[in-house]
Amino acid sequence: MYRYHHNSYFFLVMYKTIIVEDEYHLQKGLSIMLQSVAPDTVQVIGYAGEVRQAVSMIDDQKPDLIFMDVMLNNGSGFDVLEKIQHKDFHLIFTTAYESHAIRAFKFNAIDYLLKPVDIDELKLAIKRISGRGKFMEDIQLKQLAESTSKIQNTIIIPTQEAMHVVKIENIIRCESSGSYTLFFLADQKKIMVSKSLKYYEELLSTPVFFRVHQSHLININYISSYSKEGMVHMADNTHIPVSRSNKEKFFAFMKKGW
Repeated sequence: MYRYHHNSYFFLVMYKTIIVEDEYHLQKGLSIMLQSVAPDTVQVIGYAGEVRQAVSMIDDQKPDLIFMDVMLNNGSGFDVLEKIQHKDFHLIFTTAYESHAIRAFKFNAIDYLLKPVDIDELKLAIKRISGRGKFMEDIQLKQLAESTSKIQNTIIIPTQEAMHVVKIENIIRCESSGSYTLFFLADQKKIMVSKSLKYYEELLSTPVFFRVHQSHLININYISSYSKEGMVHMADNTHIPVSRSNKEKFFAFMKKGW
């Protein structure tokens, strides 16, 4: 769809959308919210409440955007995604899961909305899809399906060029660069990603990662030495400052051993 204005064509993107959700009131509620926040960009063309119906509708209607409930009456959203042929669409999971499952979505760089859906979060989700490619890579789906039921030992780091699957144990440190984060890995690879260091501090909230400075998150297993002057010497031959506000907590932690 486009409009002609002042000798220029303005293209209005309209996403044909299917809502896969097994609760009728949630189907309609999300549809009403979408009509409110994105009437010119989202057109709901169908609803599905179970796996077979969802697969048939997706392959027949070929939507541009799908909101996919994780748990359905007779299966899961993963079952739907494994069976469909049409895979050229944007995908946003909806879930009532908490804690570990939400952590799994973040680890695998997959967009999701927590139910009950917040209207501001919905606006942001619609905004995000405009700057992103369509259907996720198979590795993301596989890891998400696995990581919702067991401890996650890898993280997917998305860049414009690729989805990097990285073992958490191979992350030496992360460094803030404005609104970006730079990962330093054990194989000397560096990966820049457009998310804040605070985001990864919360995501990598395991006993081996410590935020020693506003700009630095380190894996303590790669510490070579540390000085009382407030410098940490890492295995990649870098020297990382420990901020005054974190120094006492950090050295108390180190004295306990790890």
